[in-house]
Amino acid sequence: MTAAPDRKTEGRDSYRHFLTIPTRWMDNDVYGHVNNVVYYSYFDTVVNQYLITRGVLDIHAGAVIGLVVETGCSYFAPLAFPDRVEAGIRVTRLGTSSVSYEVGLFRNDDPTPAAAGYFIHVYVDRDSRRPVPLPAPLRAALTDLSCEEGK
Repeated sequence: MTAAPDRKTEGRDSYRHFLTIPTRWMDNDVYGHVNNVVYYSYFDTVVNQYLITRGVLDIHAGAVIGLVVETGCSYFAPLAFPDRVEAGIRVTRLGTSSVSYEVGLFRNDDPTPAAAGYFIHVYVDRDSRRPVPLPAPLRAALTDLSCEEGK
C-alpha cells in the first residue's frame, strides 16, 4: 500500500488542465490576501471553463447539470492581488453520475500549490434534479482529466 501524495508538495505535473486566472483588487480582504471564499470561485471557474470549452456543458439549456455536493480546501501559502493564479484540475474518481475533482492553485510561477482543494459534482436532470448517468461526451471529457488507476 502506497501513501497518499502530499498535496502541499505536489507539482504542476500532477494536474491535467490549467487555466490562468488573474486576481482582482477586490479579492483581497482586510488582512491583505485573497479571501478564502474566492478560492472556491477559482475552483468553479477552472472546472466550468474546461467543460464549456469542451462543449459538454450548456449552462443555459443543457438537460444535465452538475451540482456540488461536497467541497474542501487546504491553504498552504497566501495569494494576493496582483498575483496570477494558475488553476490546475484533475479527476480522481469518475462514477456513474458523479465526478470528484481535485484543484491545485499555483501562485504565479511557483512549483507547488498555494492551495489544494476538491469538490464532487453529482450530475442531475435539470428539471427533476434527480441523478442521471453521465452523458457519453461528458464522460469522455472527464476521462481526459482522470488520474484513476489504469487511466
